[in-house]
Amino acid sequence: MKYHFIKKSANSKTGPIPVTYSQRETCPPSCPHYRSDCYAEDFYTSMAWNKVPQRGGNLAQLCESIAALPAGQLWRHNVAGDLPGEGESVDPAALGEIVKANIGRRGFTYTHKKSLDAIEWAQQATAWGFTVNLSADDAGEADLLADSGLPLTCIVPMDTPEKTTTPNGLPIVICPAQTRDNVSCSTCQLCQRADRAVIIGFRAHGSRARVTDAKARRVIPILKG
Repeated sequence: MKYHFIKKSANSKTGPIPVTYSQRETCPPSCPHYRSDCYAEDFYTSMAWNKVPQRGGNLAQLCESIAALPAGQLWRHNVAGDLPGEGESVDPAALGEIVKANIGRRGFTYTHKKSLDAIEWAQQATAWGFTVNLSADDAGEADLLADSGLPLTCIVPMDTPEKTTTPNGLPIVICPAQTRDNVSCSTCQLCQRADRAVIIGFRAHGSRARVTDAKARRVIPILKG
């Protein structure tokens, strides 16, 4: 498996922090956005993602780059891609190497891998300081995933207010980069905080946002206010 490490991102959404891409094969086909309306299928992101097999390095090279980051450095794993391992599976040895390289740094990522084994490995990684956000596809699924103990994100409709709740009353805060100017992952840093009390909501976005929006509206109602 190949990984593309970028020491300083030029993406305005992430800000100038280190980021990575993992090969497409890491994404689980069970994800409802798989090879369809995923934001990573937008032109420029997809173009960078498709070049990972040619541009990227192996796991050892990735971990060397992570371990060379300054102490306390915030970095985002997988602008596109998922946890190491093909499809639905997680490669615990590879994930363990990333977690080890991250010690002393502040890495975070997201996963759509939701088997019991995948969640267990995500829990272990998060406990060791590499924050894995479990990605729900709507607010109702966020309720179902809450017992995992992992920090959660979820996709919400485009007109969702800045603060809302899931059907079961769990608090959702829209990603500050979507609601405020001059905010990015580098300045917000909420997704790296494994102990946060809120679910981060991502309003449907990207070139196929209308398709994503329709999927996020499967749970009614999203409570206003």
